[in-house]
Amino acid sequence: MFFGSDTTAPAHPSVLKAMARANEGYPHSYGADHAMDEIRAQIRDLFEAPDAAVYLVATGTAANALILATLIDPWQAVFCHRSAHIETDECGAPEFYTGGAKLVLIDGEHAKISPDALKNALSTTGQVGVHGVQRGMLSLTNATENGTIYTPAEVAALTKIAHADGLPVHMDGARFANAVVAAGCTPAQMTWKAGVDALSFGGTKNGLIGVEGVIFFDPKHAWEFELRRKRGGHLFSKHRYLAAQMQAYLDGDLWRDMATAANAAAQRLSKGILTIEGASLVHPTQANGVFASWPRIGHRRAYAAGAEYYFWPEGASLEGPDDETLPARLMCSWSTTNDDVDDFLAAIRG
Repeated sequence: MFFGSDTTAPAHPSVLKAMARANEGYPHSYGADHAMDEIRAQIRDLFEAPDAAVYLVATGTAANALILATLIDPWQAVFCHRSAHIETDECGAPEFYTGGAKLVLIDGEHAKISPDALKNALSTTGQVGVHGVQRGMLSLTNATENGTIYTPAEVAALTKIAHADGLPVHMDGARFANAVVAAGCTPAQMTWKAGVDALSFGGTKNGLIGVEGVIFFDPKHAWEFELRRKRGGHLFSKHRYLAAQMQAYLDGDLWRDMATAANAAAQRLSKGILTIEGASLVHPTQANGVFASWPRIGHRRAYAAGAEYYFWPEGASLEGPDDETLPARLMCSWSTTNDDVDDFLAAIRG
């Protein structure tokens, strides 16, 4: 009953086998291996983007921060949701790698930016000349930190506003596969066809050991990104171990299969929680995260049974009235089974 984070899930067996194969021989280093050539071709084909520049890094923070640094100047603003991962969980890395660019935070229900909110933020930024931060770019998180998704139409509505002001758009896709599966669309429909200029293509949260793709749909950014990746300490010498993971991820659409399993587990869990007296959803369950609230007595029972998950926001206590409802975040992964879900629900019910 491990629902603390999808990053704690094991790597898929196919990924481990691919890593073992990569350990044979003496492939070229720093991304010059043959596997990386194949990955570029596979990702370009998957995204229907034959000219895309494709790279790999080991962490989502590196992918996000290096993309932002490539697309804007230090005196510009990154418009993002207040709950975006680049704001809440990256220890100032976006500001550090961009040389000081400012994150301008936008509110919105269920961690999603609305077109009106974006227009308002743009209208109040860069209005005092040299004295204020200038408008730089838009960053969207999909799936969001609250388990919801932007549909391709919603992405397009926001990118249209950004592009009208000449701003590029980045998508933080740490859980991109979950968003694509939930929306029932293609990777291309969720990204460049909807106006996204660069994507962090997540793998670590979806069954890989540690690798994220970086995709620029306009290759003009390629050389600058390569320099920033090297200068920032994120160019792996034994790059073939990153490539092996991504190769396994792409082969046979494993990325989609794992996301489908995780999303299905979240739906089962969400529906089960709603059968518990006093329970409710804090946010809609659309990807692989369940944000729900139920009485404290159920939390006590779950923790006593060995369940792992987080109160959300953190800081709630198991001490207090039995019937007081407490919100929690539960993340499902590719390896979450029906038994895991059912055992957890049984524990809450006691």
